[in-house]
Amino acid sequence: MSVRIDGVILLDKPVGMSSQGAVTAVKRAFNADKAGHTGTLDPMATGLLPICLGEATKYSQDLLDADKTYIAQVRFGSRTDTGDAEGLVIEELPLPTFADEASLMAALNSLLPQFTGAISQTPPMYSALKRDGKPLYEYARAGVELERTPRNITIHSIRWTAINWPEATLEVSCSKGTYIRVLAEDIGNALACGAHLVGLRRTEVGHLTLEQSFDLELIRSGLQNHSSYILPVDALLQTLPHLTVDEQQAKRLEMGQRVPLNIPSIEALVRIYRATAASHNFIGTADWRSGVLHPKRLISTAH
Repeated sequence: MSVRIDGVILLDKPVGMSSQGAVTAVKRAFNADKAGHTGTLDPMATGLLPICLGEATKYSQDLLDADKTYIAQVRFGSRTDTGDAEGLVIEELPLPTFADEASLMAALNSLLPQFTGAISQTPPMYSALKRDGKPLYEYARAGVELERTPRNITIHSIRWTAINWPEATLEVSCSKGTYIRVLAEDIGNALACGAHLVGLRRTEVGHLTLEQSFDLELIRSGLQNHSSYILPVDALLQTLPHLTVDEQQAKRLEMGQRVPLNIPSIEALVRIYRATAASHNFIGTADWRSGVLHPKRLISTAH
């Protein structure tokens, strides 16, 4: 019999496992009745995958929209059909030659300004984006290439952290919807020698970091009390402003009613807490507009 568990687990996803496979494994380890993730990582990628249990699944969308940070290993000189090491090599190109390490570093650094700030990126064929109800990767596997509309993304920061030519390691902080595989390919094209991704590790999702995460084997081993792995539901929402309401206002919000407040409104999505010393005092989120709280996503108190 599965049990209701509400909260967030920060998993360090192992290589070779799909995001859905990771969710299933965590759900099974905790015997939880409901689980979901906050944005996929490719099987080849490792690192931070926040997994929502129970009522936390209501807020997973908020993290899908968050910025993310990755450490990416790029290999120059060859292109693959998937843009990463999982695919087949489709082209080998001669590598540029550099007089010394300083000129190599200068060449690589000179590529980065064009990939910084607001840029446009064409999603890869090997992606889960759907066309006519079918993911693009199904068309790709059948040898069909479809037109894809470029999308606007933002690269907040990008820098080389290590160079072991013909490989180099990038740290990238970016907006949602960024494909690091495509970024690696585009950088390779800019250097006129092609490139593909050979390693990817996600280190941050919004305000959550890899340092706070646990690996799957540790969770499965059950050596520690399960609760030591689980963050409260509102851990996903720490960047939102918060507001405390009295018991009567809390009840009205929980019934889906709007609540006027006699304090200046900040016109924002806020997280709401009831004024109590109890540990489970998080009610949910509400839009605070024109002095009135409009309930948005609320925690279900029924067990």
